Amino acid sequence: MSDRYKNLMRRIQEGENILLDGATGSELENRGIKMDNSWCATASLERETLKQIHKDYIEAGASIITTNTYASNRMILEVAGVDTQFKDINLSAINAALEARDECGRDDVLVAGSLSHQIPYEDAFENQEERERYIKKLTPEYFQKSFDELAFFLAENGCDFILLELMYRPDRIDIIFDSASKAGLPVWAGFSSRNKDGLIALTTDYEYSFKKMISNVKHHKLDAVGIMHCEIGVIEQSIKELKEVYDVPIMAYPEVAVFNFPHYDMSNVISPDDYLIEAKKWKDAGAQIIGGCCGTTVEHIKVLNKL
Repeated sequence: MSDRYKNLMRRIQEGENILLDGATGSELENRGIKMDNSWCATASLERETLKQIHKDYIEAGASIITTNTYASNRMILEVAGVDTQFKDINLSAINAALEARDECGRDDVLVAGSLSHQIPYEDAFENQEERERYIKKLTPEYFQKSFDELAFFLAENGCDFILLELMYRPDRIDIIFDSASKAGLPVWAGFSSRNKDGLIALTTDYEYSFKKMISNVKHHKLDAVGIMHCEIGVIEQSIKELKEVYDVPIMAYPEVAVFNFPHYDMSNVISPDDYLIEAKKWKDAGAQIIGGCCGTTVEHIKVLNKL
């Protein structure tokens, strides 16, 4: 555990509001970087642009920046045809964040290593038959190998902690939590939910209550938990349920754009001023670490300094 991590946790314990960064993938596309069947994974090779995004978030007030590794596990890269570039893609993503911190002269800023249980996107396959063949490979052992590989890579290349993002699949959560805990870094987790006659996990495969999902993984050691990559309207209720299960700092960072693989529709993104109005509600509900997910920009983070 790094000294900067200890210092951040001390700030949280003393009641300080902490700003997380905003979107990376959609922001890369905003700045002209092409998305492909890995979504934004190969965009990490555009290191100067990625580094500038991190620098902009730091200058906007973020105390935590997140590596662009959400979509770069080997499963996703394999289907996109770029798995031989696993090391290059992920190392570029990590180094862009580390270099941004150094160039901003902000050694206090933490680099969170993003780790998800995302599998290849449905539209990344040439046809349904190819997708069905691939789905048969997705055994618990296959998941574990993929999650372990990226978790250890994040830990070994300079990240301060692992940020589990978009946790919503009950059949994968225990596996990826195990991978993260083995890597030797502190672990935070961002869960996702939707509202359908009550708060449920963000999955279309089966109905699973949000509270049951987060309770089932309570035995894992987490230094912070949160609600992320979901509609703004479910944030307050999600925070309430998180507080009923966990006694750790709470994060909130929703999405504000619509995903149409591999692009984001940014036509109806909430304004930064309106985002601040909503963020004040999350703070009042108990969130102490606030940022943004897909569709949010540097301006959305900058305005959060008014919290």
